[in-house]
Amino acid sequence: MPDHDAIYANEAERYHQLIAKQPDLKEVIEEIRPIEGLDVVDLGAGSGRLTSVLAGLARSIIALDANEPMLHLAAERLTQAGHTNWRTQAADHRQLPLADHSADLVVSGWSICYLASDELADWEQNIRQVLAEIKRVLRPDGTVIIFETMGTGYETPNPPSFLKPYYAALAGQYGFSHKWIRTDYSFDSAEQAEQLARFFFSDELADKIARDKLAHLPECAGIWWLHLQEA
Repeated sequence: MPDHDAIYANEAERYHQLIAKQPDLKEVIEEIRPIEGLDVVDLGAGSGRLTSVLAGLARSIIALDANEPMLHLAAERLTQAGHTNWRTQAADHRQLPLADHSADLVVSGWSICYLASDELADWEQNIRQVLAEIKRVLRPDGTVIIFETMGTGYETPNPPSFLKPYYAALAGQYGFSHKWIRTDYSFDSAEQAEQLARFFFSDELADKIARDKLAHLPECAGIWWLHLQEA
């Protein structure tokens, strides 16, 4: 299995090449909370997967991530797109450098999971801290939307076993609503699909792509959301 920490620290451009092959999630987010005029925070923003599609509608957007190289790439993309209503900052999800009640919407894509694996002794405490920080920075009518993996290479949900307790806690203990969607990758070629899958996912998945000559890779994602006024 590739070292994702090393990838995020040293391979931002190649990582973005991978996720750029997935669909735009703006409409999915807007079905839950319209973005126009909101102050938005993107936790684990990475190369700007969500930040870049929300910046054009938001009043302001702050991209937070633990890895400065990813934020540098996000900043380049936002600048090239002509957006001026943003800033980036390195941060830990458990201690956000933001004022109380300063955001209307917090989004987080494929990021909190790294603190929430049940293979970590303190995963439950991590979740409590992250969600407490999110609620602290949200205004009373704020919303949080979390995206996490439900299985790459699968057409229906097949979540990793080490994340199932985290997902159950979101829906049960913390009262989040939940649904799943497809976030399939559409690569330029089977060769590109194999190379990028081997880079980020696994040799097993890359070997299957090469064997079956797949340029289209199915993926499922879970979405959890909570409106504070309904909590």
